[in-house]
Amino acid sequence: MATATPQRTNTGWLEPLERPALAALVPRLPSYFTPDMLTGIGFAGSLITFGAYILSSGSPGWLWVASLGLIVNWFGDSLDGNLARYRKIERPRYGYFLDQAIDVVMQFLLAAGIALSGYIRGDLCFIALSVFLMMSVLTLLRENINGVFQLSYGGIGPTEMRMMFIILNAVMYFFPPQLFNLLGLEMTYPNWLSLTWSIVALLTFILSMLSDLRRLALEDPPRTR
Repeated sequence: MATATPQRTNTGWLEPLERPALAALVPRLPSYFTPDMLTGIGFAGSLITFGAYILSSGSPGWLWVASLGLIVNWFGDSLDGNLARYRKIERPRYGYFLDQAIDVVMQFLLAAGIALSGYIRGDLCFIALSVFLMMSVLTLLRENINGVFQLSYGGIGPTEMRMMFIILNAVMYFFPPQLFNLLGLEMTYPNWLSLTWSIVALLTFILSMLSDLRRLALEDPPRTR
């Protein structure tokens, strides 16, 4: 069964820089690079980040390696599909399935790595991961209903998330987290940032879901006999 290629939309705040960068990189990739090879490079980057976060619990210098892993992950994950489209060798069903499945594993590795680092509490990491997966499911539902694959919400997509982690890594290296009390809760600033992101993302999910439901209720009214 053929699968139509969905329309991809990206309104992330880094998109004006990312799009021309990817367009410049794709034609310059050596001929021996393949989309699957780039997917593997992206996955290797996530493994680097995972391991570096774990090691950062004993030495903060590993936070820089974790950031390097995120850059490697961006390189592979962002270029695999672009290279396939540039060379006109797309495999829509295979590529779609591989990309989505690998992304879920990489998201788990990122959450598990930073949880094991001790910089952010494990429960907060996996609450954030759960909300992120909810947003991913919403994206897939919208694609199925509207044929549009939305890469970002509120100006934040995968690339912006990587950049925020890179910035956070640098801040945690130069300013080691200390406990402080806010609203009766005593946590470090990375924990507060994680909790805040989860709340905002959850609200975004709820508002987006309700907006889509209202629109679909009008477009697809109840049937009468």
